[in-house]
Amino acid sequence: MAFAEVNGQRLYYEDTGGTGPVVVFSHGLLMDHDMFAPQVSAFRDRFRCITWDERGHGLTAVAQPEPFSYYDSADDLAALLTHLGVEKAVLVGMSQGGFLSLRCALTHPDRVVGLVMLDSQAGTEQEEKLPLYQQLISSFMEQGLTPEVGTTIANIILGSDYPDSEHWKEKWKTMSAANIGNNFQTLASRDDLTERLSEVSQPTLIIHGDADIAIPMERAQMMADKIPDAELVAIPGAGHAANLSHPDPVNQALKKFLGRLFSGG
Repeated sequence: MAFAEVNGQRLYYEDTGGTGPVVVFSHGLLMDHDMFAPQVSAFRDRFRCITWDERGHGLTAVAQPEPFSYYDSADDLAALLTHLGVEKAVLVGMSQGGFLSLRCALTHPDRVVGLVMLDSQAGTEQEEKLPLYQQLISSFMEQGLTPEVGTTIANIILGSDYPDSEHWKEKWKTMSAANIGNNFQTLASRDDLTERLSEVSQPTLIIHGDADIAIPMERAQMMADKIPDAELVAIPGAGHAANLSHPDPVNQALKKFLGRLFSGG
């Protein structure tokens, strides 16, 4: 197992190596590096694929987490690139991973070749959803992953028809209440970057499931309208983790975008 001691953190990562262009995949809330297995498998022959566990998640999680922001996570990502000797990379971020990847593109623009926002957004959570999420997280912290809590979380992130939700439920059972609460606080308190989207200088691909119940398609369209060089690809029937539930159309969109960035990609 590989860890990078950077930015005051001990980040777990996986790196396929090779000499191809670098693509870094950043996961969503409650997920980990493993959620990008369908993409790493599809692209590792032509690209150097890096996945990692963000603060409070997977093998990076610590027993006593400290408060952090997604700007801290963006700095973690930039420091990880430096640790691995990577000058520039394409950043692919799903939901929370998109929050930090967008901030990395804004605060470390020289490190980012292209940006992919996957089922993500620039704004804050919808006000009407926050109380429901807070109640769900509180139940998760106090009672553990009960069948009801597990099913609700799986439906939001993976969709009700996702065949391998038990794999993720087993991972969620191992998460500590301290990390669950700290991670959610970071998500709920993040700033709104809508007015800064015009500053995004990198070519950007926005991939969004048209059945995403966590982040509405309108948020994806808004990003596409405000980022100067952006393209929106809707994935029919896909929910919040389109790369897991609908890997083929997501990978097709990624392949086209990477081909645009790198001749022969």
